[in-house]
Amino acid sequence: MKLDIKLHKEDLPDDLEFSDKIAVDCEFMGLNVARDALCLVQISNGKNDAHIVQLDRGKYKAPNLIKILSDKNVNKIFHYARADLLFIKKYLGVQVENINCTKIMSKLARSYSDKHGLKDLVKEFTGNDVSKNLQTSDFGGILSEKQLQYCAKDVIFLHQIYDGLEKILVRENRINLYLNAKKFIHTRVELDLASFNDDIWAH
Repeated sequence: MKLDIKLHKEDLPDDLEFSDKIAVDCEFMGLNVARDALCLVQISNGKNDAHIVQLDRGKYKAPNLIKILSDKNVNKIFHYARADLLFIKKYLGVQVENINCTKIMSKLARSYSDKHGLKDLVKEFTGNDVSKNLQTSDFGGILSEKQLQYCAKDVIFLHQIYDGLEKILVRENRINLYLNAKKFIHTRVELDLASFNDDIWAH
């Protein structure tokens, strides 16, 4: 599969246009939002393309990226939106609008499985095998070609996965449950920022 990968420094170009449905993913230096930096944001139109923004971690000024993330008319597909939105809110200072999360979709749609990772969804809905070996690599410095390929593959399949999961949710009469569940994501992010990391619904 030939991928169209573009690496952008600090922000998206001024003249770059996206469709009204994009896939979004982020790479961090770790999973502790209070300690670990947001390094990359990658976006795909779902046509084997990936625009990877390597952020300036000294100032996090990316007005073009922030504009598209906050655009209510553009549907953004994430996998595990909770983590990505948390780092985006902390470091870019923006609340992402019009979001979908394939992990939540999977947990509601694929009750026949306990595997809801991106690798599993890519395999089921596209037939492709992707490696997650670089998931824990250093995204804070100069990026290798293998890292760029890894980042691209985190977004290029999300449109297909979203479409497949949506069909199951509609068929199983769970689509409204999903639509209501995803409304909680922003509140979950606020709870994470306030250090309420546990399940507040638990006994």
